[in-house]
Amino acid sequence: MRNYELVFVVKPNTDEEAREAVLNKVKEVVATEGEVVKVDVWGTKKLAYPIAKFTEGHYVLVNFKAGVEVPKEVDRNLKINENVIRHMIVVA
Repeated sequence: MRNYELVFVVKPNTDEEAREAVLNKVKEVVATEGEVVKVDVWGTKKLAYPIAKFTEGHYVLVNFKAGVEVPKEVDRNLKINENVIRHMIVVA
């Protein structure tokens, strides 16, 4: 298993329930073949440049350990989620 870092940005106008749903989905996918090590909610911050007409976003950092297939599935789930405006997964 490898260590991964995931940072995703949720639209600032989404409610707390929708943000929790995105985070819970990520945790659920990681739990299939790995484990979530740490979740750090950074909160709402200003974006470096406008993305889809948004100038702010709600940032979340997730550190996890998993096999090579899990990041692909997390990536797929975040791409189809309409509340996520950006995400990035890197090997830590």
